[in-house]
Amino acid sequence: MIYKLKTSKKTAEIFDEIGRSTSFKPYTLVKHAIAWSLREGGGITQFGTDNDGLELNRQTITAEYDDYFRVLVEQAEGRKLTNDEYFPKYVKAHIDRGAVYLASRYKHAGSVEKYVLETLGVGDTV
Repeated sequence: MIYKLKTSKKTAEIFDEIGRSTSFKPYTLVKHAIAWSLREGGGITQFGTDNDGLELNRQTITAEYDDYFRVLVEQAEGRKLTNDEYFPKYVKAHIDRGAVYLASRYKHAGSVEKYVLETLGVGDTV
């Protein structure tokens, strides 16, 4: 069983940029990226991103909530996934896709405070 994955270079750059302005660490940003990917659009159809970014382990990404993440990813895919499909294949794909959504949402908000409020549904642009 695989316990590590590498994000794309673009994802690493997004996490670095947001992390510098917010002090959010990759273990926080990765969860936001997955959440945005799942919220914004169903299943994954492309898996062609590079592996030149951050190396993350499964515990850092999903921690004690791995079963919940798995159910959410399977629901988005509309089927049961094997262990090897779920991690790292689909988790990585949702991280890389979600990082783009995360960057867009963060830039649109303009500040960490506004991003958090909009994420919680309190802002007026969610």
